[in-house]
Amino acid sequence: QVQLVESGGGLVQAGGSLRLSCAASRTIFSFNAMGWYRQAPGKQRELVAKFTDGGSSNYADSVKGRFTLSRGNAKNTVYLQMNSLKPEDTAIYYCAASVFGVDFWGQGTQVTVSS
Repeated sequence: QVQLVESGGGLVQAGGSLRLSCAASRTIFSFNAMGWYRQAPGKQRELVAKFTDGGSSNYADSVKGRFTLSRGNAKNTVYLQMNSLKPEDTAIYYCAASVFGVDFWGQGTQVTVSS
């Protein structure tokens, strides 16, 4: 079993920044993939950014150049630095990890961007 705990969401004005954190119950290097998804009201959950098994990172086109995924020195944390936030970035952001085809999800953290 894997526990994922997100933090760092909140309310910010358009153009502002937030950093989300995801703390895992074990080293992130044991995961095949790990990253962030988001779900806006009335919309399907979508990929924001993730690390893949090979160590590379993938980003949604809508966040490229604005969001940055990184690993913490503690080896059980990943961060999502979000800059130049837009109202359309408003959503619940979920941390997710995959281990041999089994997906684990955090409880989510709300990000609200006001115009």
